Amino acid sequence: MKKYTLIISFLIAIFSLSFNTVLAQNDTVYVMKNGSVIWKYKVAEIDSVIFYQPVVVGDNDSTGTFIDSRDNTIYRWLKIGNQVWMAENLKYLPSVVTPGTGSRTVPYYYVYGYDGTNVTAAKATTNYATYGVLYNWTAAMNGAESSNSNPSAVQGVCPSGWHLPSDVEWKQLEMSVGMTEDQANSSGWRGTNEGGKLKEVGTAHWTDPNEGATDEFGFTALPAGYRHNYGYCINIGYHGRWWSATDKDEVNSWARNLEHNNSQVFRFYYDKELGFPVRCVKD
Repeated sequence: MKKYTLIISFLIAIFSLSFNTVLAQNDTVYVMKNGSVIWKYKVAEIDSVIFYQPVVVGDNDSTGTFIDSRDNTIYRWLKIGNQVWMAENLKYLPSVVTPGTGSRTVPYYYVYGYDGTNVTAAKATTNYATYGVLYNWTAAMNGAESSNSNPSAVQGVCPSGWHLPSDVEWKQLEMSVGMTEDQANSSGWRGTNEGGKLKEVGTAHWTDPNEGATDEFGFTALPAGYRHNYGYCINIGYHGRWWSATDKDEVNSWARNLEHNNSQVFRFYYDKELGFPVRCVKD
């Protein structure tokens, strides 16, 4: 069963209001700041209000959610082997630039298909809501040095209590879902169906045939595409790529790639100027 601590009954006990009277007037709750509406919720979709940051876990503590206190985004997480991974791409977006702006040394943040510099507008796009943010490696690392330790000890752009996984941590994930150590330590396409085990099922986001996809562990990898160093975004629906905290040299860093027509996992190094999604691992 899900465990909740200190759940406070919805508004009735707090304000001693007649909830029926409130509902008769409006079926939406509005949260205000400085005279503006910053959130609104349908009453029918809410069953409680709590005044602390919750940790919600599922059966056997294998899945749950957490809140990134920087922007109040709620993320799903899951446990695979001895690791706890985010089950969706990071959405932290302190600034945004057009895909024509690139660098290996300056941190840049992109949203696929958005060609502007307004964070609010970028966050309003469907691609942001679905796929999250594309980070160049410098933004993903947030000033940290390269690491191939397990754990990496690189918080990078991740929320407090989480970190950017090293190349070794990605290998640990791959072995947890069935890859051999020899396969994990090689580069290029590796394994058999480990990529399929990590991909979201179906073709709502992945282009047909979405080879081998079973999402066996709930990792729900999506084809977010990436920001090319030629100055445009490419391959949404076809590729999903994720940074590690481990660089190869001054120009390149190790990453992982899943594709619509392959059930394996591709390990290779890419130009740090490219924009990839990020998945974080719990400390």
